[in-house]
Amino acid sequence: MTDLLFDVLVIGAGAAGLGAARTLRDGGARVAIVEARSRVGGRAFTAQHGWPLDMGAGWLHSADRNPLVEVAQGLGFKIDRSTPPWQKANDQPDFPRSEQREFRKAMDAFFERVEAAARDPQDRAASTLLEPGNRWNPMIDAVSAYVNGTELDGLSVKDFDNYHDTEVNWRVERGYGALMEKISEGLSVFLDHPVIRIDHSGAQVRVETTKGPFAADTVIVTVPTNVIASGMIEFDPALPDKLNAAAHLPLGHDNKLFLSLDGAEEFEADSRLYGRRETSATASYHIRPFGRPLIEAYFGGRLARELEAQGLEGFGRFAIDQLAATLGDRICNRLKPLAVSMWSSDPFAGGSYSHALPGHWDKRAVLAAPAGDRLFFAGEACSAHDFSTVHGAWITGVEAAKKILAAQNR
Repeated sequence: MTDLLFDVLVIGAGAAGLGAARTLRDGGARVAIVEARSRVGGRAFTAQHGWPLDMGAGWLHSADRNPLVEVAQGLGFKIDRSTPPWQKANDQPDFPRSEQREFRKAMDAFFERVEAAARDPQDRAASTLLEPGNRWNPMIDAVSAYVNGTELDGLSVKDFDNYHDTEVNWRVERGYGALMEKISEGLSVFLDHPVIRIDHSGAQVRVETTKGPFAADTVIVTVPTNVIASGMIEFDPALPDKLNAAAHLPLGHDNKLFLSLDGAEEFEADSRLYGRRETSATASYHIRPFGRPLIEAYFGGRLARELEAQGLEGFGRFAIDQLAATLGDRICNRLKPLAVSMWSSDPFAGGSYSHALPGHWDKRAVLAAPAGDRLFFAGEACSAHDFSTVHGAWITGVEAAKKILAAQNR
C-alpha cells in the first residue's frame, strides 16, 4: 500500500492537534491529522440530550488570557461569563455559609503551605501538607480529586504549584466539544485511524495506522500520556525517556453525570451542593448549569474510577442517594440520569487529565522535548503551567507548529 505523504502529520485531533494543524495549514504546509476516534475533540466532547452537555472539558480556564476565547468568538460562539458556582457562596442544606467560610479558610491555608513547600529542594506528596486532625481535610482531598483527577497522596507539590490560574473561568454555551468540531472544519482529518507504529529511522517519518500507512517530513504526537505509556504506539527507534515521562504523568480520574431535574425553578441557577463533607469519596453537584433543568454531578479520583464499573446506573444511584440525603427523599422522583462520561475506560484516553506523581514534577519538560528535528510532542501534559486544560493543549500544539514552520522557512 502506498504511503499518503504530507509535509506534517499530526497524530490526534484533540485541542493540541487541531491547534497545530490549523497553524500549519495557515502557514502553507501540507498537513493532515490521523485520529483514532470517530470524532474530533479528544477529551472535549459535547453530547446532545435536549441540551448540549460537555462530557469532558467544560470551562475556559484563565479565560482572560485563554487564546480559545478569541477563537470561539471569531467562529460565532457565545461566551458565558457568569461566575462559576465554586467561586460564590450560596445557601446549601446542612452546610451554612459560616461553615463554608471555615472551609475556604482551611483551603487557603493549605494552598499557602503548598506554595511554601514547593520552594524546598525535595518534592513531596501534597497529602503531607494536610493539617493533622483538620475537619476539612476530606473536602480538601475531594477538591484535589476534582481539580487534578487524583487525591493528594498521588500529587506532586512542585507540579501542582507550577499550575498558573488567573481564576477567571467562562463557558461556551454551545459546548467546548462543539467548538472543537467547528475548529476542525476545513482541515484534513482521517478519523477511525488508530496509530500503531511510528518509524522515525529513515529520511521520512512513517506512521502506520490500522487502516494504512502515512509518511511525512515531520510528525507531531498529541496523544494522552496513558496511551504513550501503555506502548499502544510503538516508536522505532524506541523512546524510553518518553514512555518513562508519560508513565509519571498519568491521567487522573474525573467523570461527569448529568441528571434532568423536574421543577428545577425551585433551585438557584448555577449553584452548588456537596454530597458529603466527611469523606473525599463524594460528588459535587452543579445545580441548573446555564439555568437549564439539569444537575451536573462531578466525580473525581478513586470514586470516579470505581463507579465506572457500574455505568450510568451506578453513577445515577450514587448521585440520587447523596442528593436525597441532602434535599430529602422527595427529590428522587424528580431526577433522571441522562448521560455519564467514563474517561478511564476510554481506550484512547485512559483518564481525564495529567498530574505529576510525587518526585516527578520535571517530567513535563522531558515529554515536551522534540525527539530529533522531525518528531514533536504536544498536549496538555506537555504544558509547564497550563496542564490539565484545553487551552494548555492548544498552546503547545500551536508552539510546535510554529517551530516546524520556522525550521522550514515558511
